[in-house]
Parts: sequence; structure tokens; C-alpha cells
Amino acid sequence: NPERGYLPMTSLSWLTARPIAHRGLHDLTRNIWENTASAFSAAIAGNYTIECDLQYTADDRAVVIHDHNLLRLCGIDSDIRDWTSTELTKLSVGGTADKVLCLPELLRLVNGAVPLLVELKGSRGRDAGFSEAVLRALAGYRGRLALMSFDRWLLSELRDLACPWPLGLTAEGQTQEELAAHAATMALGLDFISYCSEHLPNPFVTGLRAAGVPVIAWTIRTAKEARLAYEKADQITFAGFRPSPGSAGKAED
Repeated sequence: NPERGYLPMTSLSWLTARPIAHRGLHDLTRNIWENTASAFSAAIAGNYTIECDLQYTADDRAVVIHDHNLLRLCGIDSDIRDWTSTELTKLSVGGTADKVLCLPELLRLVNGAVPLLVELKGSRGRDAGFSEAVLRALAGYRGRLALMSFDRWLLSELRDLACPWPLGLTAEGQTQEELAAHAATMALGLDFISYCSEHLPNPFVTGLRAAGVPVIAWTIRTAKEARLAYEKADQITFAGFRPSPGSAGKAED
């Protein structure tokens, strides 16, 4: 729905105008870790759209982190939903100086410099209030931003809450059953789809693209993969190399 959003826009062309840095422009956990202020600052400097992940906390806040468990990123074998945002934002990511960010911190950092593609990571049965918390944090943000999720229940809640931001489905799979389920979710009135590149092309996504629905392919890790992905999608989410930031369809090693 092109009328959603705080900024006037006649299309979602901004969403596919430049490559999307997967969890920010990190270096595969060597020095700059994913979903950190350092990774997001590097993406801004490179003029890339930023993809990032949100999880829900015990005190009804959204924090910027991918995993449900803190072990890989923070060295603590514990479910993130058992922690408050205050506790989480004191934790180091990967032993670096970067701490876990809350959503308002991310928004202040980016401040509209580049678009944001924000994925809500659901935990079935533990998400009551997650959608509302995200929308509260986003209220008044003036940059270009879209929300997406694998989880139909979160997307349905966001639609029911009259989410003012473009909404998309994150998806994978190739079986008829999987594609039918994705079609049912898109029928909620979603604006775009972000699809696993290994499962493209398929008739469902090809049909969406032919109908003008923006298609993003994830996660692209080489220039060769990028060239192939641009034949099946309008834009890429990438990691491990730097595509040309200027336009879709160009990639550099």
C-alpha cells in the first residue's frame, strides 16, 4: 500500500534502489559484528540500505539482535525473552566494544541516512505486545523504513494495528504447500517479499514480481551470486562482499 508511511511516496522504488547490507555491513564476526552500531555505521558510510533484526524482551521492548538465544553473540546460554532491555544493552556483542542496541538507539544512529529493512523475529506464544512495542518505538521516525517477518501472526497483528510502514514477508521454500502458505500470508495485503535466493525462481515469486511486487533475494555472498540473483529478484541482501551501492544489478568483488 503506497499510502502507508510517514514520508510521501508513490512507490516502493526506494526499497530496491540499492543493495541491502545483511545485519549491517559486518566482516563476518572478525572485528565488526552483525547488528551492531559499528556494522550500521559502516553500512551508512557505504551508502547501503540496512537490514537488521528485532527480538522482544521481558520488559516489552524491542532490541536489535538476531538469535533467540544469547550464546553465539554474547556468550550466555539463555533465552533473550528472559532478559530486560536494560540488562541486554549492557552486554557486549562478540567480545567487542559494541553493546546490544535497543530499537530507539538504532533509529537515532541511522536518523534517515539510509533506508532500514527491519525484521521481527517471532517466538510463538511469547510475542504478546511485540508488534505494539515496535510501533511505539517507530512513532515519529522520519526515515525510509519497512518491516518484515517470517511470522504470519506478527504481520497480521501489524496490519490490524494499522501499521504505517510497508510490510513484507520473509520466506523460503519450494514445495506446493510452502508456496501456498506464503500466498495466503501475502494475501494479508503485504507490500513486498524477501526470499531465500537458493529457492528462486519459483512460480509464486515469479508471479509476484510480474505483478509489480518488489522481490528481494537473500543472502547473497559473492559477486557471481549477485549477478544471478538480479535475474530473479529486484534487489539483494548481501554479506561477505561489497556490491556497487549505486544501483541494482551491479556487483563488484
